[in-house]
Amino acid sequence: MKATPLAYWVVLPLLMVFWGLMAWQLDSSLLPSPLAVLDTLQREAASGELQRHLAITLQRVAISFTLAMALGVLIGIAMGRLPLVNALFDPLLVLLLNLPALVLIILLYVWFGLVEAAAILAVVINKVPNVAVTLREGARSLDPRLEQMARVYDFSPVKRLQHVWVPQLFPYLMAATRGGLALIWKIVLVVELLGRSDGVGFQLHLAFQIFDVAGLLAYSLAFIAIVQLIELLILQPLERRASRWRRSGAQHA
Repeated sequence: MKATPLAYWVVLPLLMVFWGLMAWQLDSSLLPSPLAVLDTLQREAASGELQRHLAITLQRVAISFTLAMALGVLIGIAMGRLPLVNALFDPLLVLLLNLPALVLIILLYVWFGLVEAAAILAVVINKVPNVAVTLREGARSLDPRLEQMARVYDFSPVKRLQHVWVPQLFPYLMAATRGGLALIWKIVLVVELLGRSDGVGFQLHLAFQIFDVAGLLAYSLAFIAIVQLIELLILQPLERRASRWRRSGAQHA
């Protein structure tokens, strides 16, 4: 638990100092100083472009993440509990896991055109297999003794889900969530770079075309800052909650 404050309050400031020294030493537009990047960031924010493109990208991330998690959880649990479903879906899962994301994005744009639905579908299809694999392992590891207890006490399906399945699957859900967001951020930016006319990925593409490194870094750092806030304020507290019941069980064992 001590590593996170150390990273944020010591390592990152040292990294900024190193960046500033390197920019001063090289004196090149290819490595702008932190102050130059901050100035670009302020200009984009003042014009409203930064907020607009960040909001569009985050909307795509939210939609893609919700759909991918819902489909992946359902498929993964079904594969983990039902051998027939696992036998039917496993070859397709292996195929999608090994299919490069870039190939799938290009194919969907070619088939459906440069439309929003193709962009969202590309992200969802890329993420569903990872979620399904994680939840399949979770469903396979459900404690049979707890299942027997639920049958003895005649738990309803809702009560069994709430008190037996969810606590055991929660760590796997959190692993799929964190891994899913880490992957979806990246794929959404590629999708926007290749075929959308808005979003952070599109802005990075424009900056690349004119070798605007300050613009590249400004949008990248703004996006990274939001991702880190989500990690610190939402995902890490949920992860601690996910492992709390395991620690409690170990203490009472």
